[in-house]
Amino acid sequence: MSIPSRVLPVIVFSQFCCTSLWFAVNAVMPDLIMGFNLEIEALGHLTSAVQLGFIFGTLIFAILTISDRFSPSKVFFICALSGAFFNLGILWDDNSLFSLIFFRFLVGFSLAGIYPVGMKIASDYFDKGLGRSLGYLVGALVLGTAFPHLLKEVSENIQFKWQSVVYSTSILAALGGLLILIFIPDGPYRTKRKKPDLSLVFKVFNKPDFRSAAFGYFGHMWELYAFWAFTPVLLNYYKEYHPKADFSVALVSFLVIGLGSVACILGGYISENTGLKRTAGGALFLSGFCCLLSPLLFFQNSEFLLIGFLIFWGLVVIADSPLFSTLVARNASAESRGTALTIVNCIGFSITILSIQLLNFLNTQISTALIFTTLAVGPAFGLFFLYRSKHRSVSIK
Repeated sequence: MSIPSRVLPVIVFSQFCCTSLWFAVNAVMPDLIMGFNLEIEALGHLTSAVQLGFIFGTLIFAILTISDRFSPSKVFFICALSGAFFNLGILWDDNSLFSLIFFRFLVGFSLAGIYPVGMKIASDYFDKGLGRSLGYLVGALVLGTAFPHLLKEVSENIQFKWQSVVYSTSILAALGGLLILIFIPDGPYRTKRKKPDLSLVFKVFNKPDFRSAAFGYFGHMWELYAFWAFTPVLLNYYKEYHPKADFSVALVSFLVIGLGSVACILGGYISENTGLKRTAGGALFLSGFCCLLSPLLFFQNSEFLLIGFLIFWGLVVIADSPLFSTLVARNASAESRGTALTIVNCIGFSITILSIQLLNFLNTQISTALIFTTLAVGPAFGLFFLYRSKHRSVSIK
């Protein structure tokens, strides 16, 4: 079956545009803290608010089997517009921590109809080469997540106010939704579910290979968003510990997070030769090793060594994400694939709340140099369950 050449680039670009909403606040956090008289702990709370909104949204979407019953492209469009609108709430002059958390929660809820639904759209178009396609798609998520840090760097250099970052991400999200609506109709491999099945969120876990992939993904998620959220904190701490260090925190944060998009794409191609499971497991092992090694880098008076290490960490911490999503999609039936991807995302992002809040707490109790070692628990957990399954099938080779 011939797929129009525009499909994958449009899905990827739209995913990039819409997921720029995710860390829009993190990029301008110092400005928010000063402008709204917030405490330093606001970083963890506002990041967790997005995650919590995403969790609640994916749970609702999964229970009601939204993306399996309705047009995924229309769902994506509606959620992109709502996310763009709620993101603008950050600009309200009378914001408090509570109102900021509320707006970020609604942005997270909207993202529930963007990230997993985008993967559902891709799986409806690409039967073969799904791992490679999702590599591009998750790469777009990574680049979109990092993009606000680049916008912050650019806006500071040309003396734009921090509000320009918020306006830009909202415009991008609306554009991404429109592109999906106009250019991406429902895919040829889509199987529509006629009525909701409230038990489907449990049924998908009956398959051993599905559980193996899902639990591997959960371990990966314990580390991923906590690492991303606290990368600027880590860099600021290093500059305080080594006063002569001279680098832009916003620019390095963009590079550390954004270059992970390359790893997602390369991981998809590598997996075609080495296998999805082996490639995902290798990346998970390396990122866990980085967690344990991280304290040593803080005490080395070499910003180049630190930045190089963090870029490597940023590559391996995300490289396995599209591979786990591919394993999940392949081990779910066509009519339940959207719900399967959504509920696994829901649980995975629930786990990120715990790790983010743990680092938020530990950052006030112990040295910042030590807090990242706790993230190694996730990769260890994921590797255990990924290779624990005795069931071997073509889909998880």
